[in-house]
Amino acid sequence: MHAAEREKAIISLLEQKGFVAFRDLERQLDASPATLRRDLERLAGQGRVARVHGGVSLPTGESAPAAALAGVPFHENIHLNRAQKEAIGRAAAALCVAGEAVMIDGGSTTLQMCPHISGLELQVLTNSLHIVSALLGQPGTRLTVPGGSVFPEQNIILAPAGDDLMPRFHAPKLFMGAASVGPQGVMQADVVLVAAERRLIERAEQVILLVDSSKFGSSSGNVVCGLDELDVLITDDGLPDGTRALLEAEGVRVIIA
Repeated sequence: MHAAEREKAIISLLEQKGFVAFRDLERQLDASPATLRRDLERLAGQGRVARVHGGVSLPTGESAPAAALAGVPFHENIHLNRAQKEAIGRAAAALCVAGEAVMIDGGSTTLQMCPHISGLELQVLTNSLHIVSALLGQPGTRLTVPGGSVFPEQNIILAPAGDDLMPRFHAPKLFMGAASVGPQGVMQADVVLVAAERRLIERAEQVILLVDSSKFGSSSGNVVCGLDELDVLITDDGLPDGTRALLEAEGVRVIIA
């Protein structure tokens, strides 16, 4: 494939998804990392793409948030598989160490951590107003939120790709959810969520995914990260056959709540 063809393919993928991980470009374009880096540097120099951690996005202004995020609204999602989510949240909280800094991404499963971290005096960065509300009354828990726009259907704060409104924050652990998980990796329904979660991933030493077993099997969506970027996955005992072996082959520690 010639350079012009690769450039056309990269732009086409970005127009579809808004963000594409570098490892996905390697796989789909069958090009070496060095070749892709040159292509992306050329496109970035022309202002046609923006280089971001882990991949490439449309330039700022071309990926502005829509009026509503794609995906299931929070008020509906919170009631789905509630018992499993509560067990997963409890198991995730057990991984926290008293006094440490953690990042908790917005979601109906990550929210279930909140009752179980009381008394640990954590410093928490979260983009979720639901999580802020749940933690405000906990003595000793310190809260930080990023800048951006509030999306009421998920009650989270997000900034467009390319806008770095995130505080200077680094944490040993990031707890995050997903719309679905498949062999291609962790997926979200909306590209704005992908960009926001990539910014969290680059600030974490460990990426811990919290998903109930209903999220496995579907491979549709925008890829946030590959399975090999996960450190820990916490789910329930409904994990499909063969999935645990696939995850562990990628170096992921699997915890069944």
